[in-house]
Amino acid sequence: MTLTELLPEVMRLSQPEKIKLIQVLAEELDASEDASPLEPGKVYYVATPYNAFGAAQALMDALEASSEK
Repeated sequence: MTLTELLPEVMRLSQPEKIKLIQVLAEELDASEDASPLEPGKVYYVATPYNAFGAAQALMDALEASSEK
């Protein structure tokens, strides 16, 4: 069955049934070995807002400008 054939059936499900379907699919993806694009043991650097004072000032300026309107 293709996704195009399946979607109309999914749309007819009740909200609790849709939530259960999401849970079942998420569990299946979690059990799959290829679900994560991340490699175990590899270090990934993530940008954070810490010490980003320029960004904080830009947000404050935007907030002040929006409150003046």
